[in-house]
Amino acid sequence: MRDLTTDLEEESPYECFECGNITVAEEHPGSCPDCGGAMRNRRTPLE
Repeated sequence: MRDLTTDLEEESPYECFECGNITVAEEHPGSCPDCGGAMRNRRTPLE
């Protein structure tokens, strides 16, 4: 994981923990636009 590079100006997919909605954005959207649940960056491993 240390060789992972992130481009801050690149769009990333974010997924809602509650409803599974996927949103692509340059910045963390904060909460889900559909249900208001917490979002996570799908490129971040859950390990």
